[in-house]
Amino acid sequence: MIKRKPLTALKDLAARAGRWLGLAAPPTLHTSAIASDPFDEMAWRDTYEQAGALRDLAYDLADRHDHTDDLLRDVWSAAYKAAPQLRPSSDMDRSSLLNHRVVSALLGSADFTQLRNNTVGDPYAAAMAVLAQSASLRAMLEETRQAQQAAQAAEDARQLAAQAAHAVQDALQAAAAAASDGDGGGGGGDAGVPDGAEQQVAAAIAAAEAADQAAAQADVDAHAALAEAGPRIDAAARAAAAEAAQQASDEADVLAAWGVQAGQLQRMSFEERSQLAQRLAGNRLAEFAALIGRFRAVAKGERASKVRGAPGELVGVTLGDDLSRLVPSELAALAVAPLRADFVSRLAERRLMTYETRGEDIAGEGAIIACVDCSGSMESKDGGDVSREAWAKACALALLDQARASRRTFVGVLFASAEQVEVFTFREGRADLEQVLAFAERFFGGGTSFQAPLDAAADVLQGQYDGDGTRHGDIVLITDGECGVDDDWMAQWRRRKALLGHRVFGVTVTTRPSPVLEELCDTVRTVTDLADLDTAADLFRLI
Repeated sequence: MIKRKPLTALKDLAARAGRWLGLAAPPTLHTSAIASDPFDEMAWRDTYEQAGALRDLAYDLADRHDHTDDLLRDVWSAAYKAAPQLRPSSDMDRSSLLNHRVVSALLGSADFTQLRNNTVGDPYAAAMAVLAQSASLRAMLEETRQAQQAAQAAEDARQLAAQAAHAVQDALQAAAAAASDGDGGGGGGDAGVPDGAEQQVAAAIAAAEAADQAAAQADVDAHAALAEAGPRIDAAARAAAAEAAQQASDEADVLAAWGVQAGQLQRMSFEERSQLAQRLAGNRLAEFAALIGRFRAVAKGERASKVRGAPGELVGVTLGDDLSRLVPSELAALAVAPLRADFVSRLAERRLMTYETRGEDIAGEGAIIACVDCSGSMESKDGGDVSREAWAKACALALLDQARASRRTFVGVLFASAEQVEVFTFREGRADLEQVLAFAERFFGGGTSFQAPLDAAADVLQGQYDGDGTRHGDIVLITDGECGVDDDWMAQWRRRKALLGHRVFGVTVTTRPSPVLEELCDTVRTVTDLADLDTAADLFRLI
């Protein structure tokens, strides 16, 4: 006959196992450090599916590190969400404690706060911020591998402790079933728990106690490893955030310089935006961006100024020979005989005191036309960082803004030799981005001919005159070269200029103006320093 213990022994076993019964169903922990809602999840999935570079980064990191998908999503969410909420570390799956520490360091960085000015609510910009930090994230993961291993060990120990707790529950249930079978199912008081079942429960409890202690120690070790890696994580996070913030700011500046509006960006797919950013950041266009922004600032300021020399507002007294503007004291000198000779002498020397006035003047009605030399020599940077071509096209694009502000048609004429001429027309200064970029990117090389581009410009003005009688256009010829023109062509040019009433402004880039250029233009300005925009500043006031 099997020896049984009193039924009260089952109650004792249940009391001893009570702690582990509560641990048999451990709380649900998170692998993502940033709390998210379904809309965030959908935005992340859409971005991840569209961004091949983001997927490539995830695959690359996953080959050497665990939980990198969660890390990339957290970094993206931290940049994308308006108010990212960092979960408490106690709510995190132990294996994701390193991710939590990394994201915490990023959110605490001043550079990351600056970065968010360009990324919040913009899934593309947030993804680009992740990619900008990829090198720093990769280095950080390598340097903190030991901390990650400790965190993973803590998670493994926690899982083993949960399994041991569940084993206690299973052993207790088996003991209860054995007691019930011995009682014949009637629940009588003579039934007891078999010795084997009691020993199984005791063994399960002992195993659970050992697993719990191991999990506690692993947890301590993981936090110690994270604390030891903390300074390295903070430094890497600052470096990553600084790099990403700089790239985001540079891209925002480039887009603004080219007049790309937020609405245009929102209508683009991820790949389209990525290709546009790469295009604008590449070679020739990247060189233009900083100059365009500076030229636009100059043009905007000059538009607020009034044309010098126009009749109107009195602004002071100057020296000159304009008898219509003499100050009263000079007029009084004419009434004094001994002072008349001095008056005549100072008149001849243009040293009479006259009123200086300033007023508004209608600069032009017809098209604003920028003829930009794209011959081979325009690629020269003259020992600096800015090419002659970049200066010329940035000036031309500022004139495009000028045309838009005054609702005048802008025409860009790119030229080199006589056969190399291309015309870009922007009605009322309205600019399609693709057309603007095509204008900026087009370059010929080769020689220089003035006749072909000026004929093209005059044809535009002739078309306006024939269409509605519009006259008084403005042509700006920007070149670094010189060439001859036919006498017959020059005579025809003068006749057309008299008919159409347009002005011609010449700008020579780092070269002396040739006699031909001076004869073609009403005024000629010489740019000696490509970093200096003041030489061309008055163009934006006069045109």
